[in-house]
Amino acid sequence: MGERRRIFNTRRKKTMKDAVKKVGDLIKSKSASEGSAALPTLYKAIDKAAKHGTIKKNTAARMKSRLTKRVASLTK
Repeated sequence: MGERRRIFNTRRKKTMKDAVKKVGDLIKSKSASEGSAALPTLYKAIDKAAKHGTIKKNTAARMKSRLTKRVASLTK
């Protein structure tokens, strides 16, 4: 059972990190519209990881908040 859990956690964490990197790259390239479009995918990945206990709920909230703030700063 532990092996199966580890595989699921690794997969969720990888998906989450890939989504964070994608949004980070869009922020660096200063594309606000694409960054905003990528946010729902990011939220989904982070929320799934938090729901299943891969990351803590407050960590998920903090990540979502910080990335959303960075994307919002591009539109100003």
